[in-house]
Amino acid sequence: MTTATSQTYTKPTRRTAPGWPELLAGGAAYIGCLALVYLLLPLVENDAVAGVVGFVVSGAMGMVALAVAALVRIRGLAAFGIRRAKARHLLAGAGLGLVAFILGGIASAIYSTLSGDAQNVQSDYQAGAAAGLLGLVLTVIAGSIITPIGEEAFFRGVVANSLFNRFPAWLAVIASATIFAVAHGFNTVLPVAFVVGVLTALLFRRTGSIWPGVVLHGVNNVTATIIAPLAIAAATS
Repeated sequence: MTTATSQTYTKPTRRTAPGWPELLAGGAAYIGCLALVYLLLPLVENDAVAGVVGFVVSGAMGMVALAVAALVRIRGLAAFGIRRAKARHLLAGAGLGLVAFILGGIASAIYSTLSGDAQNVQSDYQAGAAAGLLGLVLTVIAGSIITPIGEEAFFRGVVANSLFNRFPAWLAVIASATIFAVAHGFNTVLPVAFVVGVLTALLFRRTGSIWPGVVLHGVNNVTATIIAPLAIAAATS
């Protein structure tokens, strides 16, 4: 995944980069998976189990959507950003993950104030992390590895990638981040997802690889949904 001697990124051309066919096919697959999740996930009655399953399913949906997009025109996965990243880019991703946590928290607080919506829609994830050592380990693995890989593979490797090759960079960043945010629903997570979407899209634009964004995404997820809530709970108990 990483090496300090990674090859220099060469921006793909319109002929080699994903475009509208991949975006539409992958998007249709993702929406189909999302519909199934909304129907089936509520059947999981245990909050802790639902949290772990939710993280895993989030990653799986992205991987399925990437697979469908890749099958439209058979090519190497490097065209979708599945390529090595330099160590400094991964470190930048880790640092930006903390930045995303801070900015996302501010954006979420503003959203809650303006909308009056203060519902904690990530309580299942926090329940999973609080369900003993096994629950914590599974939640960390699912939230910091599986979900980021799947979501970055689709939302950056397919969505942002396709838009970067059709529109000005600033518009592609905003559009792809908006799509990513809306996919998380109209709730307190929406502004957080938008912040993450902007930063990961910029990283993808700079590096041509999804892996720095995966690191950013993972750091943000584990900090926002696991570390911070557990720290607050411990401090107030």
